[in-house]
Amino acid sequence: MTSSTSDTDLSVTSIYDPPAPTYEDGMTSSTSDTDLSVTSIYDPPAPTYEDGMTSSTSDTGLSVTSIYDPPAPTYEDEVAERILSEESKSVTAAAQVFLDQVCLLDELGWYQALLDALEAEGVCVCLSVCLSVSWTNWDGTRPCLILLLMLLSLDYKGLCEALKGWDFQTLESTKLHRVLLDRIEPRFTKMIKPRDLLLHLGDCLRKRECEEIQAIENLKGPIAAAERLTDCLKRSDKQNWFKLLKSALYSCELTDALQLLEPDTESSMSKMEVGDEDEGDTVMTVSFQYTEQSDDDDGMLMSGNPLTPSETPPTSATGANSGVGEVQKGGEKRLREEEERGGGGGGEKSRGGEKKMREYQRELAEPVFQGKNTVICAPTGCGKTVVALAICEQHLKVKGKGAKVVFMATKVDVFNQQYKLFQEHFQEKDPDIRIDGLCGNQGDQLSMKVVMENNDIIVLTPQILVNAMAQGEVPSLSCFSLLILDECHNTTGKHPYNIIMTSYLDAKLSTEQNGQHLPQIVGLTASVGIGSFKNQSEAENNICQLCASLDSRIISTIHTNTDELQSYVHTPDKEFFLVQKRHTDPFIRIIHDIMAKIEGLAKTVYNIESLSSIENRDYGSQKYEQWIVDVQKKCRVLQLKDQEEESRVCRALYNYTEHLRKYNDALIINEDARTKDALEYLSSFIQQVKNAGHDATERQLTAYFDGQQGVLRGLSSGGQKENPKLDMLQYILEEQYRQNDETKSVLFVRTRALADALKSWMEESDSLKFLKPGVLIGRGRKSSQLTGSGMTLNSKKGVLDSFKSFDNQSKILIATSVADEGIDIPQCNLVLMYEYVGNVVKMVQVRGRGRAQGSKCILVSDKKDRIDKEKHNMEKEKIVERAIRNLQDTPTEMLRKMEVFQRGDKVCRDMVKMVPERPRTEGSYQLLCSKCKKHSCYTDDIRVLQDSHHIVLDPTLFSRARTEPHPKPKGFMGLVKTRKLFCHCGLDWGIVASYLTIQNLPVLKIESFVVKNCVTEQQRYYRKWRDVTFSMKTFELTDIADSWNPLLEDQ
Repeated sequence: MTSSTSDTDLSVTSIYDPPAPTYEDGMTSSTSDTDLSVTSIYDPPAPTYEDGMTSSTSDTGLSVTSIYDPPAPTYEDEVAERILSEESKSVTAAAQVFLDQVCLLDELGWYQALLDALEAEGVCVCLSVCLSVSWTNWDGTRPCLILLLMLLSLDYKGLCEALKGWDFQTLESTKLHRVLLDRIEPRFTKMIKPRDLLLHLGDCLRKRECEEIQAIENLKGPIAAAERLTDCLKRSDKQNWFKLLKSALYSCELTDALQLLEPDTESSMSKMEVGDEDEGDTVMTVSFQYTEQSDDDDGMLMSGNPLTPSETPPTSATGANSGVGEVQKGGEKRLREEEERGGGGGGEKSRGGEKKMREYQRELAEPVFQGKNTVICAPTGCGKTVVALAICEQHLKVKGKGAKVVFMATKVDVFNQQYKLFQEHFQEKDPDIRIDGLCGNQGDQLSMKVVMENNDIIVLTPQILVNAMAQGEVPSLSCFSLLILDECHNTTGKHPYNIIMTSYLDAKLSTEQNGQHLPQIVGLTASVGIGSFKNQSEAENNICQLCASLDSRIISTIHTNTDELQSYVHTPDKEFFLVQKRHTDPFIRIIHDIMAKIEGLAKTVYNIESLSSIENRDYGSQKYEQWIVDVQKKCRVLQLKDQEEESRVCRALYNYTEHLRKYNDALIINEDARTKDALEYLSSFIQQVKNAGHDATERQLTAYFDGQQGVLRGLSSGGQKENPKLDMLQYILEEQYRQNDETKSVLFVRTRALADALKSWMEESDSLKFLKPGVLIGRGRKSSQLTGSGMTLNSKKGVLDSFKSFDNQSKILIATSVADEGIDIPQCNLVLMYEYVGNVVKMVQVRGRGRAQGSKCILVSDKKDRIDKEKHNMEKEKIVERAIRNLQDTPTEMLRKMEVFQRGDKVCRDMVKMVPERPRTEGSYQLLCSKCKKHSCYTDDIRVLQDSHHIVLDPTLFSRARTEPHPKPKGFMGLVKTRKLFCHCGLDWGIVASYLTIQNLPVLKIESFVVKNCVTEQQRYYRKWRDVTFSMKTFELTDIADSWNPLLEDQ
């Protein structure tokens, strides 16, 4: 029986006995322009295979392996394996291999097996018709009508139209939209509501796709559904899908998602208030940048910009203004420009490995090249240090032998980083340029005068220069020709930068300068938004004050080359997660009860309420910590008629308040971490108290803890719900590393104890332990700290090296404020702020740790006011940008304000100098332990060594103290510390040191003592030796008797 179809001249019998299809040379079965392969005609759920293998449908819909799922004994195993292997690389390529193998089949029943497979997958029979016809007529002008009918039946009308006219220009015009959507997908899918959008996207999605998205949302949630929706949109062949998507976002009031698609368009829905979400919802605001180039700061550390010989400078556009807003405009336009350029970075690489400056870097340096004092303000990651290197090069050429350059970094970690960069750069550029560096303890080993005389460039920490000026090694700043201050926004208050610049300004404004030439000043910063301000006028005043302190009349920002800047600097997208607090927590109740009992005990000893006026102090708050500090301060100078009673009361109150402090700390840890971490913190403290030989008061206090320890252990081992903030943090990390397993994260926290707690949490979490977290904290000063007691420079370097390495030793760095400024972590693409909020400058610095392309900066908090503060900082950042532009546009007014500030500050300094220094009394004073009020020594026995070390020349002191080996013995300015010195009550008094050949010299720190006037018996407390009002003799070797060799108590 035969049956013909006049429209197609195809008999029914041809369906069951088709000729083997043939292909013309070069003809493929996929249409790459629309990301639609033949295998994507149908889009079923991913089938499950034997041995646990699954086939993804995320890219093209139906996978080839899904057709090969039913039994097909005619296929050889190696053919199947080849198809599966190709599919892991490209579904389209796998489809080509599959169809080629179908054409080679000649076994009986192969076609029926294919039909059965297609029917099992739900594909209409017209697909088999399509496969049964000869492809030899496909000549570009006579497309296969059967394929068109099949595509029409499956609702691929756009592709049908393209095939009919063999014109794919319309489909090609949507390519940029697909690329844009692909880039923003990780953020986009978290902002949209698929179920709402489907009501508006019926014209660009198929009915079956809509049903599948709804099913996914019911089973897996909105994010999974959003990912499927985005995937369907990217494969849509409807010309207007992008316009329909934007219209749908507008109708559903999804402002943030819409702005991702249109970063340069102000939403007409600005009337919506950010932050109206219910507690627990995710609140997000985003900063947008779409770029393809990467900014490899490892390359920058090799003295230049990371370029290859084939790279050419990107086209720059002229802009009237600078700032983030200007940089981030024109997302789709830049996509087209990048497509035309084919990627790549800006600048050129010359012979010998030397790297030239980028154009925006030249723009920043131009005022400096003209010899002007300048504050260079540019985003983090743009290569301001590279600009500084170029400035040094140019300055050395212009000044010749008279050049003497100082580059200063505020932190030792940053000093090491920059010093290495300077050495490597000038070793390549000009090995004859002499470079040396001084920081920290190096200051007592090398004379600043010698270093200055024998080098062209000196890299310093600023305190080194302050000390050298005070000691007369640097008689005047006129010894230098150029000073570069990294992170110059710190030039305020008592910071070493401000001390240096005060000396500079005093010389400049003095009439006795005698024609001396002061050095050129260059400041580097990512933000000049210092101080407190509410509006643009106040911000301008603060900026002028900073510029006045730096004597810099020029603020250099990027105006012209903003497009080039944007192609290299990747500003992280900002997101906010507001998390619900724990509803009930038995741990908190138990700790509150213990604290109330301790307060009750303290009141039986003394009326502690009379010692401090701080009210409304809740347990587990910073205000309670302030109350403890205030009470302890008053206890130190508490005087009673009976000295023994005074000693007993003061020691008891100290113990009570110290225990209250630790319980308060534990509550804060419990709020941000696990109950387990808070309990371990408390347990460590209690054990330390017991090991120190605790007295009756301390035994009573530790008994409170021991009595509840069993219950607390039960709570910490899973007896209560986990912290919701940790759940959110875990979700964010899991999602980020699921999307990109090469992610490098920096997690900022407020305290060292919390850093340790989160590290333990990650290491004990099955889903997070692969991150191998590292901790980066400061060196620490308090010996009584139990956790996070500080890191040495070597340990910091080890943690950073592990994090920066490419062998994934560590994928996340948990850091305190030590890492928020200056330290380059170029691989970082995720910055997490865990209840970590500061001012505008801190916000800019922290956000800037995310250097990699596509970076995110996420704030996690259960406090809405904290999130609001960060959003307020973002608004302040815009105010600062406008203030900078206005000052640049009105240089005369800026200069006038600067002169007013400079002269006003000079008058204040002169008035302070005119006030006679209060003479130190010659009377005798007694030093009492500030904890137990026991006698330590008399001031007559104290000698001052090198204006900084206070040595007691009374060997009987050791009978009133105990010593322990120093955990970190080292020397400083000729003094080598060997042991720690403690009162019998446990308070840290200082160190035992050796000087030259003299051993066992007790060196005290004044903050551990109360000073009692032996005549008036008045007591005073001092935190610094420089603040004391009594005189002390200078240390002389003749003061040491030949028989000086005190026997330490534990020797």
